[in-house]
Amino acid sequence: MRKRYIPLMTRISCLFGALIVLACALLSAFSYRLKLQSHVSELASQNTMLLRTMAQSIDTQLAQVEIIVREMAYDAETIQLLRDKSQPRQILSILFSVGKKLQQNETYLSALDMDMVLLSVDDTMVESYDLRPGAFSYESDPHTAAVPVATETAEAGRFLYRDMPYSDNEILRPLRVIRTGHMRYSDKASYYDSREISAISDHFFGYRPEELDCASHIEVGRIDYDAGEETALPADVIPLPADGWADLDMGRNYTGVWALDIEAAGDGILYLTFDEVIHGTLNPFRMGTSNIIRIGVSAGRYRLTTAEPYVMRYLRLSAKGCAITVRDLRLYHIAFPATHITARFAGQDDAMHRIFDAAVETFRANTVDIYMDCPSRERAGWLCDSFFTSRVERVLTGRSDVERAFLQNFLLPEHFAFLPDGMLPMCYPSDHNDRTFIPNWAMWYGVEMGEYLTRTGDRAFTDSARERLYALLAYFAPFENEYGLLEGLKSWVFVEWSKSNELVQDVSFASNMLYARLLDTCGQLYGDSDLTGKAAKLRATILDMSMTESGFFCDNALRQDGKLVLSGERTESCQYYAFFCDIVTPESHPWLWETLLHDFGYDRATRGLYPEIYPANAFIGNYLRLDLLDRYGCREALYDNIKGYFTYMADKTGTLWENVGDYASCNHGFASHVLYWMDHLGLLTRDMPGKDASAGGAV
Repeated sequence: MRKRYIPLMTRISCLFGALIVLACALLSAFSYRLKLQSHVSELASQNTMLLRTMAQSIDTQLAQVEIIVREMAYDAETIQLLRDKSQPRQILSILFSVGKKLQQNETYLSALDMDMVLLSVDDTMVESYDLRPGAFSYESDPHTAAVPVATETAEAGRFLYRDMPYSDNEILRPLRVIRTGHMRYSDKASYYDSREISAISDHFFGYRPEELDCASHIEVGRIDYDAGEETALPADVIPLPADGWADLDMGRNYTGVWALDIEAAGDGILYLTFDEVIHGTLNPFRMGTSNIIRIGVSAGRYRLTTAEPYVMRYLRLSAKGCAITVRDLRLYHIAFPATHITARFAGQDDAMHRIFDAAVETFRANTVDIYMDCPSRERAGWLCDSFFTSRVERVLTGRSDVERAFLQNFLLPEHFAFLPDGMLPMCYPSDHNDRTFIPNWAMWYGVEMGEYLTRTGDRAFTDSARERLYALLAYFAPFENEYGLLEGLKSWVFVEWSKSNELVQDVSFASNMLYARLLDTCGQLYGDSDLTGKAAKLRATILDMSMTESGFFCDNALRQDGKLVLSGERTESCQYYAFFCDIVTPESHPWLWETLLHDFGYDRATRGLYPEIYPANAFIGNYLRLDLLDRYGCREALYDNIKGYFTYMADKTGTLWENVGDYASCNHGFASHVLYWMDHLGLLTRDMPGKDASAGGAV
């Protein structure tokens, strides 16, 4: 067959067309890659807050992903790695430029200065910045060139899946500016001082005062604020004159990471001070903390996101030295995601609804990765607190994922440095190099383990705790005296935040009541009749030795001339321990129960009843009281006591407190336990599985 001739021009045209098609394909692929890279770069800018708060909002060194804080530029690859959920076990290096200056686009960034006073005795350093034009430009401009910095290889450790959901990081904004004023400066005879400032030692780590580059607690202490004027101004743009200040109201207590745009007219300092309440004026030191963020500026505009989350209802902005305008002030809410909460308030009582909302927010703020006591001062995973918070998780979510991770932490180490053999840390993960522990909190671990099995049926997990719990019992055995009572317990013996904590030696009957419950729980967990029998005998001994002629239990006995002698001191909380730990029941001791039911409670002091019995506090006496009302079916009294104990808290901060007064933490995780009782009162309903809804009015 004769081949068909194709003219040269046709060949050239076809070849040219093919080249065009190929070029278009390459251009499309390149454009798509650029677009993809742009999206990832935009993601890098939008998620800066997520990166910079990783240690708090994701794992806070407490849980499942180890984050090594090193020096490394944020880039698209790092962001993509963070978002890749198929890579749950990564060691990340994140740029914090700790105490160093890095050249970036011919400017200098002076970022977090770690030579700072501690925020509180349990927390990390406070934040201080010295900003110059171009600072943090890589956070807002995805085209900022990354700066090569030294990195090092870290040895991989043992990593666990997180198992808990991540915070939604919803954006919240102040409701309004409520007061403005002016300030002057003067030296004071003394400034705020606490052990995190002046008691730094080889056992209590931190920077000594002479090592600090900046002491923001002294700088703020030198400020003399005037009374100011009450206002109701919008908070979207906040112009501050030189040496002027403004107070802002978030509407309720929230936990989160601040972000703001700053425009400075010259050289000066912007102070962010904050607190959960205002007593006449805002006091950043009220809770034994330095609630201060110091931002040094020169003339120019800046966008800043803080490195860690804070807790506040009220925020004060103070401009020292020059006029400063703050725009787009916002808080990235760090909390357990509302989309994972299925319980809703179903009652008609407005006060109860406000308490519900406050309890939900309290739970969310304290359950970011594990159970915390509070998201402000300590952020620690304390035992005993967890006993109460774990019940709430089950009520709100129908699951116990956080509880399992929390309890598991205490089983992972082969031993706990600085602690006696068999003893558990009072909070963990943490180091206790001062050798302090709470023996009572170790007992609560065992008691909670018993409830965990009842909630989940996870026999394999509770069996894995057997060796550790029996080691704990072996620790306590040498403290048993001739009566089988624990005597002379070491370290920090903790019964309750009240007079009870002064009545713990030589024999604390409340501690022994809890010990009896621990023995009984372990006996039931592991089918050990010797332990359950020992618990029954101990209960009988406690009843025989500590019940007084007044009909109340005595808190403690003292060893005098070789004999145990009752101190005669009696507290409200000790009576609740007796019922909670099954030393007595309403049937066995009706007079004591009826007296506690009708004559004690939130209004006992105002009625002047039984002043010789020291009152209980919120943690944990009042909670034991309410739990007993629930256990024994006293529904009307429970309803009334819930409103009496918690309405004023919900109205003042929108969260629930550590104590009956607002002198300490006003957002304490265990306090959300009110939801457990509300559920038993029939005040909660639940979404259908899979429904995506927010938690009542909590968001």
